[in-house]
Amino acid sequence: MTASTAPIAGPGAGDASALPLEIDRLTLNIDTPHGTVHAVNNVSLSVEPGEILAIVGESGSGKTLTARAVLGLFPPRTRRSGVVLLSGEDVLTASPAELRELRGNQAAMIFQEPSTALNPVFSIGWQLEEGLRAHGMSDRTERRTRAIEMLRAVGIPEPERRLHHYPHQFSGGQKQRIVIAMALALRPKVIIADEPTTALDVTVQAEILDLLRECRDQFGASIVLITHNMGVVADLADRVAVMYRGDLVEEAPVAELFANPREEYTQQLLAAVPRLGAGGRLTDSVQEPSAAPAGAAAAEPEQAVTLSSVDVVYTSGFGTHPVRAVRGVDLTIARGEVLGLVGESGSGKSTIGRAIGGLETIGAGSLRVFGAELTQLKRRELRALRRRIGFVFQDPAASFNSFMTVEQCIAEPMRIHRVGGGKRAHRARAIELLDAVELPASYADRYPFELSGGQRQRVGLARALALGPELVIADEPTSALDVSVQAKVLDIFSGLQRELGFASLFISHDLAVVEMLAHRVGVLRQGELVEIGPTERVLHEPQHEYTQRLIAAVPVPDPAVQRQRRAASADPEHPILLTEEPA
Repeated sequence: MTASTAPIAGPGAGDASALPLEIDRLTLNIDTPHGTVHAVNNVSLSVEPGEILAIVGESGSGKTLTARAVLGLFPPRTRRSGVVLLSGEDVLTASPAELRELRGNQAAMIFQEPSTALNPVFSIGWQLEEGLRAHGMSDRTERRTRAIEMLRAVGIPEPERRLHHYPHQFSGGQKQRIVIAMALALRPKVIIADEPTTALDVTVQAEILDLLRECRDQFGASIVLITHNMGVVADLADRVAVMYRGDLVEEAPVAELFANPREEYTQQLLAAVPRLGAGGRLTDSVQEPSAAPAGAAAAEPEQAVTLSSVDVVYTSGFGTHPVRAVRGVDLTIARGEVLGLVGESGSGKSTIGRAIGGLETIGAGSLRVFGAELTQLKRRELRALRRRIGFVFQDPAASFNSFMTVEQCIAEPMRIHRVGGGKRAHRARAIELLDAVELPASYADRYPFELSGGQRQRVGLARALALGPELVIADEPTSALDVSVQAKVLDIFSGLQRELGFASLFISHDLAVVEMLAHRVGVLRQGELVEIGPTERVLHEPQHEYTQRLIAAVPVPDPAVQRQRRAASADPEHPILLTEEPA
């Protein structure tokens, strides 16, 4: 929030003697065609005024269902018992009218994916005002004034003008700020933040964490934070609750939990957290590709990918200025090499990945894949080249056809390229690939929506390997996964890369993950490649000022170090380094 922002009144009225949130023996059982799922088992939690409580655990632990129960948001056929008190009022026994009053006034939710939380056909101003209208603010001028006030409070520039813009006209970080503004509009006492930084790069993530902290300090709100990022927990939380298979297994102040975790599961969870500078490399070293002498074509076959002065330009239609998303990029990926590509949202990482896969047309320069110039290939030649490339998408749920089984999803590339025989051979190959990504053969007959996020990502990796590719483009393949599942997926990816020897472009905003997997790292900023080199040098001896800032923004999974870094942020002459131990 800017220094010019005027303080806004505190949370809505309620029982002043009651805690903002109390959960007592909450139990949630969900009836499904396959039986009853015991999602949450006898969980008791409370949140003090102005406190930030983090709830952590792997996928399926019940953390999100527990948080959603605060707003009375339950899956169909959910049987519940216990008590959930918002400022003394029980959510579980509230009528629909009482729930409408509690939602927004007493508690609000920041959803995980702002792109799906925002309606693409309405301006953000209309959407901000919608909640105010629903809660009785009938004066249009008052609603508009409040909407502008909230956008300014969360750092959206020129709020009077941008109030009329639509969600697609904002970056990922700005959309997350807008969702936070919507949650704050009615000054609730409790904010439920469900994975608010999952898909954000580290610099935008740091801004959102500062914003959430200021929501607590300036608005007086208590925050329940759902996250799998233990660096975020260390940076933001006052207290941590750990859940596993619906049970609350441990609860402690953040410093105590990180320093002395009591339960074995908590110890395993913390041990799985990737840490920048901690070593633990998963990929074998490769010989660093040497620069070929001018005019020497002999070294070219050793390169899987070569970009020379590549530009990618987007045009949005008549009357709009073209956007130069990639600017004069030069890089190579050797056969058998994993190249990590990092940078902020909008820096051009995914655009380069799509261009290499032939999904984007370059505007200038040369792009060669396995020696073939992409801009000169005919449709049939490009189709044949794509058989040698696998693509692991960031969101496997969105990349799968929900009407197809897992077997059909994995076999789809084989059917499209007419390889691998008939249905029986395709099924055998799909089961073989499921085994390679450590999923049981019985999953072949399931549908993607029946799998967890980590399981779907493994199926996505299996599909990418269906044709035995020589190059795999992995676009943020672990960004939405909790640390334990992420560790498993990374182990599988690195093992398959060693076994099959494919080259890979690994796009990620998690620098610790890149350090574990990549042989070299390239850093993009606003479409330009500002630094590239061996992983160890780029991440620990960065030369470019932007790379230094990017690394400095990475939250460290250690509360003591995070406190030191925040204290030192006001003194740029004495920054806290990632390798420093807390005093």
